[in-house]
Amino acid sequence: MEQNSENAGRPTFYTVREAARIMRCNPSTLYRAIRENAFPAVRVRTRYVVPSAAVDQLAAEASESGARVDVAQMAAERRTARDVARLNGGAPW
Repeated sequence: MEQNSENAGRPTFYTVREAARIMRCNPSTLYRAIRENAFPAVRVRTRYVVPSAAVDQLAAEASESGARVDVAQMAAERRTARDVARLNGGAPW
């Protein structure tokens, strides 16, 4: 499996503690957002991991807009798109 040189050495997932440190917030704040389904994460048994793409997207949107980014709204839009795709038969989950 070949890795893109742009992402070489970068993890695909962060622990919640790592993601919180990158975003300079308290890990308990991030855990709360994850439990409220307001921030994307993957649950692996009893642990959560945060996709690095979600952290990158958050940073990119904040940089581009120059304003506050509502992560809960991003998550809601993602859920709506997933539900629409599921209803249209486009998503297998």
